[in-house]
This record gives sequence, C-alpha cells and structure tokens, in this order.
Amino acid sequence: MFGVVIVPFLTVEVMMESTEKLTDTNAILAYLYETFPLCFIAEGETKPLKIGLFQDLAERLADDSKVSKTQLRIALRRYTSSWRYLKGIKAGAKRVDLDGNECGELEQEHIDHAQATLKESQEKAKAKRLAKAAASKGENTQPKAEKKPFKKPTPKRKPAAAKVAKPDVAVQNLTPAVLGELKPNQRVNVKLGKSPVAGVVLDIKKEDIQVQLDSGLTIKVKVEHILL
Repeated sequence: MFGVVIVPFLTVEVMMESTEKLTDTNAILAYLYETFPLCFIAEGETKPLKIGLFQDLAERLADDSKVSKTQLRIALRRYTSSWRYLKGIKAGAKRVDLDGNECGELEQEHIDHAQATLKESQEKAKAKRLAKAAASKGENTQPKAEKKPFKKPTPKRKPAAAKVAKPDVAVQNLTPAVLGELKPNQRVNVKLGKSPVAGVVLDIKKEDIQVQLDSGLTIKVKVEHILL
C-alpha cells in the first residue's frame, strides 16, 4: 500500500553547487574562460574586446547566480590590465564579442594608449625587482652624489619671455562634466595626457568615476578629469 519515495540527493547537491557565489577573481576569470572561450583567452595571445562588452556580459549572465556585476567588473579590469591583453592591442588586431565574432578594428589612439600603459607597468615592475634585489644585498638603492668640478660662474642673462602653451583643440571643444549629471553607460571623454580618450561610464561612487575606455582598459578617475 505504501510506495517507496526516492530522494534525488545528487540533484539537490548539483543545484546547491550551481548557486554557490564565486568571490575570488581568479575563479571568476576561470569561469569566463570556460563560458566564453572564444572571447576570453586563458593562455597565450588574447584578443581585443568589443567596446561596451561589460553590458553584454552583464546581460548574458543576468540569471547566473554564481557571479555579481561588481565581481564581473573587477575580473574584467584585471583581464584588460594584464600584460597579455595590452600586448594584444596592436595594429591589425580585430575586436571580438562574447561569441568570438569580429566587431571592428582598433583605432591608433587605443593602440598608443595600451602600449604606453604596458610600458609604464613594466617599468614599475622592473623598479620593484631592482629595489628588492638591492635590499636583499643590504645595498643603498640611491646612488652617491658625484662631486662636480668647479665651474666659473657665468654672467646672468635676462630670462626669456615664457611661451604660452596653446590649448589643445580637442579639449577646447569639450566641457567639464558635472557629477550630478553623470550616469552609467554614458559616453564621456577622460583627460589622459595631452588628448582626451573616449570611454563609457561603468560606475559612480561619490567622486570616483569608473570608466571603460574604448581601448578596453578600465580606470577610475575623479569627476574633474571627465569631459563631455
């Protein structure tokens, strides 16, 4: 009269595992490598990402309980800041979407910005290695000042009139942004060096604005560096 009820323990266990949140950035990157292998490359040379890829990623994983938007931003920032990715931003490379479809060529300003960022990062890493090596040997990392030979003082000359730098035309055509008027997904320009670089606002936290540049890099700047 009484039937036997079989409890699907294995099914319950799988469901519990699938809803477990990923919080470690390396684990999230591994998940992206597995889920979108034609877009996110785990080893070797990478491919430049589509401009605005974060929005596509957030929409595609909207129902995925494993990852949050915040963790996705952190993982995407680490991926696009890596030396592997920066080396892939070069002439002839094509941007790809989540499925690996080509969606546009790189502009020269994006290539120049990526190479400058790569060079700066490598120089910082080299300086840290040299400082660590010098410290391990007990050496003073600052070289001793050399004695300069005595030189006869030269007569003072009248200072030349200071040249007035001409303002950048690209900056002249833009206006400073107002914090209260900025919003996520808004197209903006970021003052980096002599010329502004275009990008998309990802997140706004008080006066810190997180922007994904068209080169694929993600940076955090103050509102005074944003131009419209």
